[in-house]
Amino acid sequence: MKNRDIQTVSSKLIKTRLLLGGKLAIHVPAAAPFSGAGLKEMLGKYGMVYVKPDTGSQGVGIMRVERRAKGRYRYQAGLERFEFDTYAGMYRSLRRGMGKRRHLIQQGVRVLRHEGRPFDFRVMAQKNAAGRWDVTGIAGRVAHPGKIVSNGSQGGSIFEAMRLLGPAAGRTGAVRAIGAMRRLALLTAGRFGSEYPAMNELGIDIAVDRGMKPWILEVNTRPDPCPFAKLEDRTAIRRIVRYGRRYGRRYCLKCGKAKTGT
Repeated sequence: MKNRDIQTVSSKLIKTRLLLGGKLAIHVPAAAPFSGAGLKEMLGKYGMVYVKPDTGSQGVGIMRVERRAKGRYRYQAGLERFEFDTYAGMYRSLRRGMGKRRHLIQQGVRVLRHEGRPFDFRVMAQKNAAGRWDVTGIAGRVAHPGKIVSNGSQGGSIFEAMRLLGPAAGRTGAVRAIGAMRRLALLTAGRFGSEYPAMNELGIDIAVDRGMKPWILEVNTRPDPCPFAKLEDRTAIRRIVRYGRRYGRRYCLKCGKAKTGT
């Protein structure tokens, strides 16, 4: 299939490389195919990384790996944490947990937190009737207590973006951060739309670090709109459904696992 006919791309590494090859690169965490040498090198450089299945969704199988003081290592999968005195011991355990699926290593970002729990944002970009990209919604996603991923399917909670950014940046800073996320989402959509003209929608996961820099964590080419169905303000989900209907997408809005933030 030629790129002009492709509507979905499953490989996270392919999608990351598409962004790393352009002006968005400064907002994209470094990534590489998983290997023992690559993991050790990236831990030495960044201190913390995420190991992700190259294909998959809903945060399933993602692990956070950290280099600790005095040559120790730790990784977390789900709610479980494992500590090791050596890199070799950590690697053997990690490798067993990965199974046979292909994985990638992604630079870790120290993201903002809400009540001690990491959060990020799902930004929905869709083509309008004129074929131009619009940002149709932004939803904050706070991780389940004790977990490293913010996905609603993993028990995460959904908040309005201002509710999460305001305490960290004040109202003016929060408005500025939301504007930056919108701009990044449109640039990302333009990059993907140029490479894959048949695409109509993207769910772009953006995190903000402690210095208020936005990072594009992942791009979903068949996004689940469930986070927006959990917002008290129904404007975004109505807009998303309306846009999707125009290009033939129908969404399931029975979103039982995600929680509405309070």
